[in-house]
Amino acid sequence: MNISKFFHFFIFFLVIYASEDYCRHSWCSNDNILIRFPFQVEVEGDQYPYCGYPGFKLTCTNDSKTVLTLPYTGAFYVRKINYHKQYIQLYDPHDCLPNRLLSLNLSSSPFTAKFITNYTLLICSTRNIRSQFIPLECLSNSTHFVSAIPSMNFTNSLPQSCYVNRKISIPVARSYDEIFRNYLSEDLLLTWSSPDCRHCELQDGMCKFESRNSDRVRCFSDHQTGDSKHAIVIFRIIILSIGGAAMMCAIGMGCLTHFKRRRTISAEPTIDITITRMRMGLDETTIESFDKIVLGESRRLPGVGHNDGTGCSICLSEYNSKDIIRCIPKCTHCFHVHCIDEWLRMNSTCPLCRNSPSPSHSVLHSIS
Repeated sequence: MNISKFFHFFIFFLVIYASEDYCRHSWCSNDNILIRFPFQVEVEGDQYPYCGYPGFKLTCTNDSKTVLTLPYTGAFYVRKINYHKQYIQLYDPHDCLPNRLLSLNLSSSPFTAKFITNYTLLICSTRNIRSQFIPLECLSNSTHFVSAIPSMNFTNSLPQSCYVNRKISIPVARSYDEIFRNYLSEDLLLTWSSPDCRHCELQDGMCKFESRNSDRVRCFSDHQTGDSKHAIVIFRIIILSIGGAAMMCAIGMGCLTHFKRRRTISAEPTIDITITRMRMGLDETTIESFDKIVLGESRRLPGVGHNDGTGCSICLSEYNSKDIIRCIPKCTHCFHVHCIDEWLRMNSTCPLCRNSPSPSHSVLHSIS
């Protein structure tokens, strides 16, 4: 296996199977709201969808605000999450919660309001000072003043400057109508019933999915959580040890294979050249059949037209008296014995004329 591919596979294996506590608690900032099951921070790629319950995705803004987005109503900032009582406290990013409540739609979300109260909205040309009228300042302007009144307290006797705009159902935190004034000016309180982890939270436990592929929620106690983390740490150490050893072996084998391959490649041309040279040269018997001559004082070479040579054309050294030379048949070119013998072992032609010599009877002559 390619070393680089093995290394990437090893890292992927560790991330998937040996990560410690893959469903970690998170925050949008250090001093912000704790985010844990059933909530989960939504990240690009969504690598761990099993860490949060469907419909409980939160996001973080660039200024570290925690955001819950309802399917048909839009985004709200989260002020508080109470995991023991299972409620979430929201507020409008633009500080006009009444405007958001006019179009509030909790369908397709896991959240509900504990109580619903019907209200009638009034639009008046002048500001009402009656106690039962709840002014909605962020919906009002210099010419129109918007107020709300509980429908159960509404009568047809309205000031001449007012008219009914619409009737709406508003979720409230409690069944007391008098808290609506603060409710509209402050936060929206929603609760959820599934998953129901209140009993687990009272026992200082924590809800999670039973496994990565299960949609069943289970309560894990602190003892179980500690044992689970301890087991994960041990498993991670084992995986790192085995994986590290395997990676080192693979790298070692890869290096050994690489060096062997390089050695084989570098050795093959030498072997081929040696074989070629051995096949192209003459055998010792043929070489020894060529005449050898011992030069005399005149250093005169035998043969016609070659007596003017004063040195060996192979080693470029001058001949001396008593040097032993060998002459090639037919062309009668002569050279030092040790020079021409070495040449003919690798080549089958004369180094000067490139003619192929034919064997002849070896005779040692002496020329004076």
